Amino acid sequence: MTDRLAVVLGVLIVAAIMLDIVLFGSQNLLFLGKKFYWMIEYLAFWR
Repeated sequence: MTDRLAVVLGVLIVAAIMLDIVLFGSQNLLFLGKKFYWMIEYLAFWR
């Protein structure tokens, strides 16, 4: 991955998070964070 591509992806991710917070509040982000944590714990079990 080139530096330019990494910066573009980083900006897109931050923009999507900011748009989600502005439009819908932080409830969706908190929900996704909890589900992501659960998924990591589940995958660690199968390691």
